[in-house]
Amino acid sequence: MRLIVTTFVGVVFGFFIGVSFPTLSLTKLTLPSSLLPTVEYVEDQRSGLSTQRFLNVFNPLNRNNGSSTRAQVLNDTSKIWVPTNPRGAERLPPKIVRAESDFYLRRLWGNPNEDLTSQPKYLVTFTVGYDQKNNINAAIKKFSDNFTIVLFHYDGRTTEWNEFEWSKRAIHVSVRKQTKWWYAKRFLHPDIVASYDYIFIWDEDLGVEHFNAEEYIKLVRKHGLEISQPGLEPNKGLTWQMTKRRGDREVHKFVEIMAPVFSRDAWRCVWHMIQNDLVHGWGLDFALRKCVEPAHEKIGVVDSQWIVHQTVPSLGNQGESKDGKAPWQGVRERCKKEWTMFQGRMANAEKAYFQALGADTTDSSAH
Repeated sequence: MRLIVTTFVGVVFGFFIGVSFPTLSLTKLTLPSSLLPTVEYVEDQRSGLSTQRFLNVFNPLNRNNGSSTRAQVLNDTSKIWVPTNPRGAERLPPKIVRAESDFYLRRLWGNPNEDLTSQPKYLVTFTVGYDQKNNINAAIKKFSDNFTIVLFHYDGRTTEWNEFEWSKRAIHVSVRKQTKWWYAKRFLHPDIVASYDYIFIWDEDLGVEHFNAEEYIKLVRKHGLEISQPGLEPNKGLTWQMTKRRGDREVHKFVEIMAPVFSRDAWRCVWHMIQNDLVHGWGLDFALRKCVEPAHEKIGVVDSQWIVHQTVPSLGNQGESKDGKAPWQGVRERCKKEWTMFQGRMANAEKAYFQALGADTTDSSAH
């Protein structure tokens, strides 16, 4: 009885002591994080959201307005932060984000949904000078309306091409004295060309008498080639022995950088491998195998659709004479230097990668 009476008196005394003090606010107390509920939220000044607003939802001493606070957080549509959106678009609701684009030409009037009467499935680009207009005109005729045409003009001459009817539906990009890989790195981002199944990135000095683009695509699909090029006439121009046309087969394996054709997925990899400052692309053809697997099955030369390399040194003549050397000599020296630099960068990058994994980079099998 004594224990019961003592306990009862203590409870009553404590109650009266408690009600005599003002109500405490949880927000004025510093509580260990272990006593608060776990909220998967990281405060970020960029988001504009307040951690305190989220904690107020779970404040046990704030039950009277807890529901309204939660509703305020959920209904505040001016504060959006979606980390899975593309970088820089985190403030946008996902359904408004359009991360990819295309080269489809659109009208300036009417209903946008009615702009496109057709959507080409393939893209072909040529890096051109106006002096090669007749050759390019002949080449374009080998590509159907199923191709978007892009011309990169290294000589600054664009309006003269209007004499060709197809030029009116082509995309013209003009920057003087640049190479096709400089243009490709800056204007053919994978998200820009994502609408196209295959991307042709060709030179201007190619004879196409024995080439048909649609038939070429059929063979590429048939043989499952992710990176390809037409065979090169073996008795014309300078080229690698491996890319010369072989008359006894449809396809053999290896691709040069003269007239490559990339699938959408392969181009996404290759684009990231192109170096910003190495504009000639020398050495790139030997590294293309890193972008497809297995490379010996998915990289090839289509022999039954072949072209002729006419070896026109037009881009070489865009160089400058220096130290008594002809313009083309300076360009050729730059090409060789870039080849060495690219090989060095690739080797160093692979070495750094395997070292980070703790692999022994002296063992060639690790590569």
